[in-house]
Amino acid sequence: MNSNSNPSLKGKTAIITGSTSGIGLGIATAFAEIGVNVMINGFGKEDEIEKERKTLENNGVKALYHGADMTKPNEIEDLIKTTHKEMGSVDILINNAGIQFVSPVEEFPAEKWDAIIAINMSSSFHTIRHALPLMKEAGWGRVINIASAHGLVASPYKSAYVTAKHGIMGLTKTIALECAENNVTVNSICPGYVKTPLVEGQIADTAKARGISEEDVINNVLLKAQWTKKFVGIDQVAGIALFLCSDTAENITGTHISTDGGWTAA
Repeated sequence: MNSNSNPSLKGKTAIITGSTSGIGLGIATAFAEIGVNVMINGFGKEDEIEKERKTLENNGVKALYHGADMTKPNEIEDLIKTTHKEMGSVDILINNAGIQFVSPVEEFPAEKWDAIIAINMSSSFHTIRHALPLMKEAGWGRVINIASAHGLVASPYKSAYVTAKHGIMGLTKTIALECAENNVTVNSICPGYVKTPLVEGQIADTAKARGISEEDVINNVLLKAQWTKKFVGIDQVAGIALFLCSDTAENITGTHISTDGGWTAA
């Protein structure tokens, strides 16, 4: 990223949930590279997280880590409050945390449903609820929810995930209207399949659920839907997030940007 590509964001602070790997870490990296302070969050090995945090700080920004469990509203509240206290502001909120489980609905464990709804959908309500007043007070804010092509269309064996992502789309539209006059925008990004640790797990789970090989899952299930026959790049999702925070996008709110290789066009 060019450090001068978005100078108006330099010195602002972004919270990115689920950012110790995959899409979230890619977004945190992109923002740090243009001078945005970042609060990362997620699970992982302590030494690996600390290594990533220090790498982010090599860009000359402040980078902190908060281990809030996205199923626990009190920990989510502390994530927002700690960021504001330690970093001075909460300007950008990127709700990215997510988990997946693949199973026919009649075999879907209730506890897996509850966890996916909590992390993939309800956590965004809790982060927004606490961050939005700070953005309104500051007179500027950007909320970006990482949804999915599955926020627009469905696939079998993913009832909880599809439900959560459709819910995120409704949340995005509603909150965007509530803060439209406060210089705060709320949008979603809807990627197709990105080859992250989460998707790697889906490949194995889908192969098991459908009784086919992992190669067949990639070619005939995942990329079958993406007409470009390519996985979406993490850097591409990060680039859209940067755009949505730019001055150019100040009138884009309550909507989504799809990057899905043509999946939802068909």
